[in-house]
Amino acid sequence: MAPFLGQEGAPRSAAGPALIVGATGYIGRFVAEACLDSGRRTFILVRPGNACPARAASVDELRKKGAVLVEGRVDGKDGKRSVETALRAHGIEVVISVMGGANILDQLGLIDAIQAAGTVKRFLPSEFGHDVDRAQPVGAGVEFYDDKRRVRRAAEAAGVPYTYICCNSIAGWPYFDNMHPSEVPPPLDRFQIYGDGTVRAFFVAGSDIGKFTVKAAYDPRSINKIVHFRPACNLLSTNEMASLWEAKIGRTLPRVTLSKEDLIAMAAENIIPESIVASLTHDIFINGCQTNFFIDGSKDIDISSLYPDTPFRTIDECFDEYVNGLDLEEDQDDKQNKKKSNTPMVEILAVHPTCA
Repeated sequence: MAPFLGQEGAPRSAAGPALIVGATGYIGRFVAEACLDSGRRTFILVRPGNACPARAASVDELRKKGAVLVEGRVDGKDGKRSVETALRAHGIEVVISVMGGANILDQLGLIDAIQAAGTVKRFLPSEFGHDVDRAQPVGAGVEFYDDKRRVRRAAEAAGVPYTYICCNSIAGWPYFDNMHPSEVPPPLDRFQIYGDGTVRAFFVAGSDIGKFTVKAAYDPRSINKIVHFRPACNLLSTNEMASLWEAKIGRTLPRVTLSKEDLIAMAAENIIPESIVASLTHDIFINGCQTNFFIDGSKDIDISSLYPDTPFRTIDECFDEYVNGLDLEEDQDDKQNKKKSNTPMVEILAVHPTCA
């Protein structure tokens, strides 16, 4: 089926309203806010029934910023039919899915609804990591990535123009057991270094993930492409990040190594989501899955080649935000020994990161 083609068989570029599925999730809120900031009419899909207080607050915040709420769900026949009806009624042309890992396969129902509605000119499935067709995770990460690959193949088979967003790592210290690094400030006691600490990865601030995702969603150059976020300014190893953070806080912290074997063992424990995160950490910082291939130009494109004049927020700037939430005053005992040591003590205060 290919009802989305324009003149000479080329996919039609979208310009109309967008529907965000998963807008209250961690990355979803950045995507939804970026879509609203772009001036486009933005709809967000919300499940019927009472939401938890935190999710309800997020929905209300987006509504106040101009988002239009669409009630529905993508699982089950009735759910797919309600989404199909909403897509057609509102003339939705772009669907961006930012669904969480546990709901990845619900996107199969979303694709059915998109295909039946016939209004959607671009679909962005829930990717927002590294390229699943090139990655080689171990343990719990295998099933997770197999699900994402299944969604890719379904989108391609449906004939809906797609864009896969591979934004790589979220800006912040890469904790092996935390899905969203920027929710936790960089360490103040010790660094956990993966392998020898020299394998590099690309780090992208959440606000940039949202901004560039929305740009790509409406850009005809990214139709049926895998879009990679590879900011040269944020290509760093854990050793380099550790040194940068030490310079910010004026302290040298001990380094503890998590080996390849450590991460493989954690990934095999099948404790969700911790084992998935350990699996992906292994793929990133042991296998080098973000950097061990070249952009081939046929199916892949670097976001920086699309928008060379739009800068990325740097890890250096993100670390400055964390430092601003810390009290770097010297401890009273240290003041008495000032001649012996100039090392400031660090007190942990509440940190409200905005980089992620």
